[in-house]
Amino acid sequence: MSRGPQLKALALLPAFALVGLTVACGAGGSGAGNVGPTSSATAGTGSGDVGTVAKDDALAALVPADVKTDGKILVGQDQSYPPNEFVDNGKATGFDVDLGTAVGQVLGVQVEFQNSDFSGIIPGLAAKKYEMGMSSFSITAERLQTVDMISYYKAGTSLGVLKGNPDGIKVDDLCGKKVAVQKGTTQVEDLDKKNAACTGAGKPAIDITQFQAQTDVNLALTAKRVQAELADSPVVDYAVKQTNGALEVIGEPYDTAPYGIVLNKNSGDYGKAVQGALQKLIDSGAYKKILDKWGLSSAGAVTKSEINPAS
Repeated sequence: MSRGPQLKALALLPAFALVGLTVACGAGGSGAGNVGPTSSATAGTGSGDVGTVAKDDALAALVPADVKTDGKILVGQDQSYPPNEFVDNGKATGFDVDLGTAVGQVLGVQVEFQNSDFSGIIPGLAAKKYEMGMSSFSITAERLQTVDMISYYKAGTSLGVLKGNPDGIKVDDLCGKKVAVQKGTTQVEDLDKKNAACTGAGKPAIDITQFQAQTDVNLALTAKRVQAELADSPVVDYAVKQTNGALEVIGEPYDTAPYGIVLNKNSGDYGKAVQGALQKLIDSGAYKKILDKWGLSSAGAVTKSEINPAS
């Protein structure tokens, strides 16, 4: 999510309500079917696969034996972040799921996505519960101190409000407003800075509510329990589409940063394998097909995947 860290009043647009109530993230799928934070979901079944990608033997040889010993890579993921990762009929789906599955195809392994609280993914990676994290993680200097990150997309932060902006919300002035955000995301840090500026200027503090799942953030806004939400630009854009315009975006995305696949620090050949697989997908056109499938802006596409790019 520049992650960071989602539902309409239930009477409005049931399809979106279903997405948010269950666990959602994604364009093209319903988002239905909640898998709890520790359950597994199989990739690539939410709204149709993007096709088979050829294995690259040279890159596959770089994957450490302890990672591919069972023929799969276990990925930690918070599946509540449409259109990037969500659950549809009990199956993980979304942009990250399709792209991660394609990376696995290049490396000759299956990829299994396990639902987790967003804030628990990096600790779970360190504890060897997961072998990869792929959940819209923004690449930040702070994260790069403890993990390796391989870039694959760029996203900014967007401000979402109810259609017509009835509360007169402004991107540069959230003082005194009720704003929802997902825990553990870059948007929490952003709000903390904005809040300090408000109180430092003698203005009312921002009333910040943090939720474990992004779907609950959306629900709080559509149910009018808060006045605005901050989330990654593709996520807010998707929420607007799913509510048929019951929400809207105020201003332009800001603080644009790359997303990164997360590996344990000093990943060595493993990191090179993942970066090489991503680059092959970019160069072959498979990457663009996945972006197009999920309706993601070409403005967020990258032409070069990098290991630990400067943030």
